[in-house]
Amino acid sequence: MDIAEPTVDNSGQIIKDDLAEKCQKLFQDFLEEFQNSDGEVKYLSDAEELIRPERNTLLVSFTDLEQFNQELATTIQEEFCRVFPYLCRAVRNFARDHGNVPVSKDFYVAIQDIPTRHKIRELTTMRIGSLVRISGQVVRTHPVHPELVSGTFLCLDCQTLLRDVEQQFKYTQPSICRNPVCNNRRRFMLDTNKSKFIDFQKVRVQETQAELPRGSIPRSLEVILRAEAVESAQAGDKCDFVGSLIVVPDVSQLATPGVRAETSSRMGGSQGYENEGVRGLKALGVRDLSYRLAFLACHVAPTNPRFGGKEIRDAEQTAESIKNQMSVKEWEKVFEMSQDKNLYHNLCSSLFPTIHGNDEVKRGILLMLFGGVPKTTMEGTSLRGDVNVCIVGDPSTAKSQFLKHVEEFSPRAVYTSGKASTAAGLTAAVVRDEESHEFVIEAGALMLADNGVCCIDEFDKMEMKDQVAIHEAMEQQTISITKAGVKATLNARTSILAAANPVGGRYDRSKSLKQNVNLSAPIMSRFDLFFILVDDCNEVTDYAIARRIVDLHSRIQESIDRLYTLDEIRRYLLFARQFKPKISKESEDFIVEQYKRLRQRDGSGITKSAWRITVRQLESMIRLSEGMARMHCCDEVQPKHVKEAFRLLNKSIIRVETPDVNLDQDDELQQQEEDEAVEMNGHGATNEYRRISNLVVLHLRKAEEEDDESCLKKSAVINWYLKEIESEIDSEEELVNKKTIIEKVIHRLVHYDHILIELTQTGLKGSSEATDSESQEDRVVLVVNPNYTLED
Repeated sequence: MDIAEPTVDNSGQIIKDDLAEKCQKLFQDFLEEFQNSDGEVKYLSDAEELIRPERNTLLVSFTDLEQFNQELATTIQEEFCRVFPYLCRAVRNFARDHGNVPVSKDFYVAIQDIPTRHKIRELTTMRIGSLVRISGQVVRTHPVHPELVSGTFLCLDCQTLLRDVEQQFKYTQPSICRNPVCNNRRRFMLDTNKSKFIDFQKVRVQETQAELPRGSIPRSLEVILRAEAVESAQAGDKCDFVGSLIVVPDVSQLATPGVRAETSSRMGGSQGYENEGVRGLKALGVRDLSYRLAFLACHVAPTNPRFGGKEIRDAEQTAESIKNQMSVKEWEKVFEMSQDKNLYHNLCSSLFPTIHGNDEVKRGILLMLFGGVPKTTMEGTSLRGDVNVCIVGDPSTAKSQFLKHVEEFSPRAVYTSGKASTAAGLTAAVVRDEESHEFVIEAGALMLADNGVCCIDEFDKMEMKDQVAIHEAMEQQTISITKAGVKATLNARTSILAAANPVGGRYDRSKSLKQNVNLSAPIMSRFDLFFILVDDCNEVTDYAIARRIVDLHSRIQESIDRLYTLDEIRRYLLFARQFKPKISKESEDFIVEQYKRLRQRDGSGITKSAWRITVRQLESMIRLSEGMARMHCCDEVQPKHVKEAFRLLNKSIIRVETPDVNLDQDDELQQQEEDEAVEMNGHGATNEYRRISNLVVLHLRKAEEEDDESCLKKSAVINWYLKEIESEIDSEEELVNKKTIIEKVIHRLVHYDHILIELTQTGLKGSSEATDSESQEDRVVLVVNPNYTLED
């Protein structure tokens, strides 16, 4: 589109456009006169910037245009394609008036702050030529090329120069030589030195998942970027594009091999049908379209700059700049959250209000969202800061719910299913462009989730060759491609949240994690945290879950009780991620000590470890510690942060290391395991067992002395023990665990160690009043073996 000269028709007559020229004058007045709140000409400083060689586009706010002249704003909005060259000419005049600008330099205008945003689906032929704003996710970017905007041609017959031939989105030669004597229509040569070129880039934009109607395939649209707009959108970014819908020649359709030959051969000859085209259905009015819709964008901006894409990791962003983006009320809320003593628990309950229990999983996912601090060594090796989490569990344990919650909350999250994903779909595909026939890279799920979270459901159903494709992405955070002459290393700085089902449908506690999950050892070692969810039948938990679900269905709005809204958590997360906590000397020693303990336990070869404890688990502990420090907005990792990180890491290992058989079998190997297994508080499982058994024996002897048969009942002993340790129990889950442990201890004391003797009430004096209505457990009484002597 030529912006330097007025439009010229084929006969050489200048065509005047009164409306466009009026717009140019009004727009120039707007640039000269519009003042900001300080009384200064608003766009003067921007115009002075245009003197620099790399700058050529002036950014204008549509809101300012409406304030200055409503009629001008309406005309620009409705007739954007028509008046665009004239607006650019006004910018050129404005820049020349306020600076020393080269005569040959062209200028462009970009408009922002368009009030209404349209979906890609809403773009119809009605919108052609008008100014609109669309939003979508970039899925493919092409390399930047020079585009011929207006060409200068040399007539090869008479050597006449034909200047400023406008290009119609394809190489367009003059229709006829302007020399009245010469009749040349075909023989022209482009003079590249006197022609005008501009940077040109094509990107493909697709509807976001949130806007997609059910059961529809996402629509995509080619977006053309020029001048300073090139390279402003990367694959995976959710962007707003301001520009106009245009019609361009469908070059790929015209260049389809065989189509033209077939048409001409069939219709040639003496029948007289040369101009009729292919007959058949086409005789009814159906024709091949040789034009298609595209979007010419003049301005690109992130859809949600505060919570989206590149900004979340931008090195130039500081806590101060994030604070400046917030209103006073928002900042006060962030400060109030940072001072919350119970922030860890409150964030978990606010993020997952509809999921009951599973507190450890919630904590692990929360730390994954905060993440560790990515680092680069002196040699240039990058150390990842993203935390990878895998949830393994029985069906109906809310695994997919966790993934869906994270996808809705995180600004750059991609949800995919393992069975329906291929290696190329997860990483990146090399595809051939329809027009230029060159190879371009189309982003997969991990690239689209760059700087975000990739949620992969049914992880165990993935083919082995597809699992191998994400090895590199999980540790090095890059994707390397060598296909079809394309050699590239792409960024995939994403956390992976995976959900997998155990082999056979149910988790077998008697087997190790490796035997339960269909995953290879290399991929297991790349996960920082493994959580095992087992669907146990438990009266207390089942009642609580049933209550929660029934409440959710009957009172949908009321039952979701959040202390903090999702927007408040997003703001807090964005602020907290600007902290780069350093590890203190005390914490360093603590981390080393804990890692040594984990290695020694693993090296003994006796414990059924979930996976080999390697240096990756040490790095996991560091990342989780940094995530804890970030969550509390600390500049230093303190020992309490390391302690929580170690507890989480240990929890995910120990849950698998100590299966049910610990208290159910009595053989030498099991005894060794009990001696070796390390609980979180640092004492051996055997010591814990002895402590509980001594407590139980003392209590029973005291009850026997007092002849209190009600205290000898098995159920009464269990209730007494739980009351004794009431202060140590924080949640329903812990209550269930402690109850299970005391039941197993009593079972072992009776059946294996023979310290206690089980009697039914019918075998005791005075117990004839025991009725059949009493449960079996209530009728069981425990007495201490008379031959047993209490251990120290």
